[in-house]
Amino acid sequence: MNLLAIECSTEVLSVAVWSAGEVCERADAPGPRHGDRLLPLIDAVLADARINKLDLAAVAFGCGPGAFTGVRMAVAAAQGIGYGLDIPALPISSLAALAQEGFERGAVAPILALADARMGELYAGYFDVDADGLVQSIGDERLVTPAALELPGDNIWCAVGPGERAHREALKQRFGYRLDRVDGPVYPQAGSIARLGARALRAGQGVSARQALPVYLRDKVAFTEAERRAKQ
Repeated sequence: MNLLAIECSTEVLSVAVWSAGEVCERADAPGPRHGDRLLPLIDAVLADARINKLDLAAVAFGCGPGAFTGVRMAVAAAQGIGYGLDIPALPISSLAALAQEGFERGAVAPILALADARMGELYAGYFDVDADGLVQSIGDERLVTPAALELPGDNIWCAVGPGERAHREALKQRFGYRLDRVDGPVYPQAGSIARLGARALRAGQGVSARQALPVYLRDKVAFTEAERRAKQ
């Protein structure tokens, strides 16, 4: 079973191939020009893995939440590949990929995946880890302010992601010892999309290209001029 994975919900663009339990991944340097780099990266990672496009069984993609442009690009690529090859698409939460990447880098469950939603808000997802070392959601994904963020139960949560870095001081003051973190930056990566996508494919969770849709959690992407003046 060969699976292509795409993740571009943040400034880090990455693609990967999952084949026979092994992951081959390529990531581009952070930047805004994902559209110019996605197709060349896909061709490069397929060449690295020595996989022909015609041998792909599915395409997994980070469906968000995250940067609107990046999420839409991943959706469009998955739809095009799914249609062109007549293979299923696998929408994978970008927050789940973020949590999985955090786990691979030493985060201890339960894991709080936090993406920076801008406008003073966070995309938040809550995850545990199963016996196979793959994250699984244990709560609804949310769009919240740091002041409205909640930590279920009385566990110590390990927070990962750009949202944790952007709001570190506010979160530290709010939760104190109940919020741990891992060292260094953590982003959702296509390798994690691939691992979670392989599990989804085995479970029969693939959808048609037509059903490969984004998850935004938010419709508004910027403040109006009046709202910006009110914040000053």
